[in-house]
Amino acid sequence: MTAVRSLKTPEELAAAGLIEPQKLGGIRAVADRYAIALTPTVVSLIDRVDPNDPIARQFVPDPNELLTTPEERADPIGDQAHSPVKGIVHRYPDRVLLKAVHICPVYCRFCFRREMVGPQGDGTLSSEELTAALDYIRERTEIWEVILTGGDPLVLSPRRLAAIMRGLAEIPHVKIVRFHTRVPVVEPDRVDEAMIAALKESGKVTYVALHANHPREMTDAARAACARLIDAGFPMVSQTVLLAGVNDDPAVLGELMKAFVETRVKPYYLHHPDLAPGTSHFRLDIAEGQKIASALRGTISGLCQPTYVLDIPGGHGKAVIGESAVRSEGGCYSVSDFRGEEHIYPPK
Repeated sequence: MTAVRSLKTPEELAAAGLIEPQKLGGIRAVADRYAIALTPTVVSLIDRVDPNDPIARQFVPDPNELLTTPEERADPIGDQAHSPVKGIVHRYPDRVLLKAVHICPVYCRFCFRREMVGPQGDGTLSSEELTAALDYIRERTEIWEVILTGGDPLVLSPRRLAAIMRGLAEIPHVKIVRFHTRVPVVEPDRVDEAMIAALKESGKVTYVALHANHPREMTDAARAACARLIDAGFPMVSQTVLLAGVNDDPAVLGELMKAFVETRVKPYYLHHPDLAPGTSHFRLDIAEGQKIASALRGTISGLCQPTYVLDIPGGHGKAVIGESAVRSEGGCYSVSDFRGEEHIYPPK
C-alpha cells in the first residue's frame, strides 16, 4: 500500500500495514505522549516483510518507548539551561541555535527533543518571539554562526524562511547560517526553487546539515534534492545517529558515508544516542560505538570519516569520543593502524 499523505495516527499506520492490529493499544499509548508522522517517501522505503526493517525502526512507534530508565531525562542535552530567550540556545561562545519551529515532517522515535517537538510541543515562534530572538543575536557581537534547528526549519514556508534570513542579513557579525534538516531525505520535493530563493535572502554563507541514518534513505530523489541545494551554492554536511538495529554495523555505516560523499555531502558528525526518555532500545555502549567508528578507518576513504561525538548530558556540550590510535609507551608512542597492528613512534 502506497501512502498519498503523511501517516500521523496509529489507525493510519495499521491501515497501511505498518503495525499489527493487536498492537494498536500499545501504540495508542505511545501516540498519547509522542508525536507520529511518516511522509509518503518514508512509507515507501519500509520493507513490511522485514520485522527488523531499519527504516521502520526509526519512524514507526514501538511500545518500548513507554519504558523510561533512571538515567534518561526530558532535556538530555540541556537546551533549557542555555536558553536566555525563547527560541535561542547559546551553549558555545561563537554560535547559537535558533529554534524557530518545533514541527517536523517526520518524528524520529529516538529524538532527543521528543518532549519539545510535535503538535503538543513548543510550537512555532510568534513574530514578537522571533524579533526578540534576533535582537538577542544582534546585541552579542561574538555570535558568528546561527544554526536553525528545532523541529525542522525547512518545514517553514518560503515566506517565513525568507523573513528569517532577511533578519539575519541585518546582523553584520553573523557570518554563517546553518540549517539542520531531514527534508531532502524524507520530503525531497519540498526542496524547490521557492525554498532555495528564500535561503539565499540573507546573502550569507549558508550550510545545510542533512540528517540520515541508513543508506536506503539516500534515494535518487534525495540525492537530486541535495544536488539542487549544492548547485545553488549551499555546501552540505551530514549528521547521523548511531542506532542499535539501524546502522550499528560498519558495513552499513560505511555504505551510508559513501552515499553521502557520492552526493557531495561531507560526513560530519556521528552522534552517540542521547538519553532521551523511552529510547534505551536504540542505545549501545560507547565501547561498541568506538569499535564501529574505528572500523571505518582505513577501510573506506578519508572523505567518508565522520567524527564520533557525545553530547554530555546536562548541557555541557559535545565531546569527541572516538577511540584513540595513540598511547604512550616507554617514553615513545605506540600507534595502531587500521588493521589493529601496533607501531612505535619516537617522542619527537
